[in-house]
Amino acid sequence: MWDDRFEEILRTFLPFLPPQEPLTADTELKDLGMDSLGTVQLLGTLEETYQVRFLDSALTMDTFRTAGVLWETVEGMLQRTTS
Repeated sequence: MWDDRFEEILRTFLPFLPPQEPLTADTELKDLGMDSLGTVQLLGTLEETYQVRFLDSALTMDTFRTAGVLWETVEGMLQRTTS
């Protein structure tokens, strides 16, 4: 599962997710209000927070489809920077 920072960041871009509702790995981000502008802002925030860069191959709609896929992408970038 992801760390607390990731969920805190992601929740700020999901206006239709009530604070008490859990965020699950298969949560469809678009269904919770993620739009194209939010996606770009989220991308920048994640890069700055985790000190990573999304590769062109990761800049797809599938990467930002669910919380789980997005976290797997970030986690994979973190592993590459530490190895």
